[in-house]
Amino acid sequence: MNFSSKLIEEAVNEFSKLPGVGKRTALRFVLHLMKQNKNEVDQFGNAFIKLRSELRYCEKCHNVSDKILCEVCANPHRDHSTVCVVEDIRDFMAIENTQQYRGSYHVLGGIISPMDGIGPSDLNIETLVKKASAGEIKEVIMALSTTMEGDTTNFYIYKRLKEFNITISTIARGIAIGDELEFADEVTLGRSIVNRTLYENTLSTK
Repeated sequence: MNFSSKLIEEAVNEFSKLPGVGKRTALRFVLHLMKQNKNEVDQFGNAFIKLRSELRYCEKCHNVSDKILCEVCANPHRDHSTVCVVEDIRDFMAIENTQQYRGSYHVLGGIISPMDGIGPSDLNIETLVKKASAGEIKEVIMALSTTMEGDTTNFYIYKRLKEFNITISTIARGIAIGDELEFADEVTLGRSIVNRTLYENTLSTK
């Protein structure tokens, strides 16, 4: 793709680094921004600069937040003795959108994937174990994607938590094997949480 301007080429190259964005789509983005007034473009750029420099993570659940505690952890009306373990903010948002869950969360920041060089120590697992050992939790709901990596992570967490006096459950298999949580429809996902089962009961079927 030939460009008449180095500035346009550099902007297209940056946009094309985004997931699912090819050079042609990136060029459309750049041409659109070129038609906007300077204040709108400045506001667009500053939003991302501010996002990267000011965004923080909740000290309790590791979810992205604007403050020390996210809105869920700071909400006294949520059931903080029930913790739903999710991979990242996308799964957190998917579950929140069902409006079927009123507990708290624990965001792992990924799942165990040896192929990608991601092990247990790379995830927020130790802080979950610490919560369980402190007696802060009555139930842990494992709501990870039903992939091999998700199942591996579930089993590892189960082994780390089974010594504590807590209920360990998993979302019902309304989510098809191999599916990512974020792509499940809200009704199916909501029912999977409401109809969750004891994790131990799933081990005999593996």
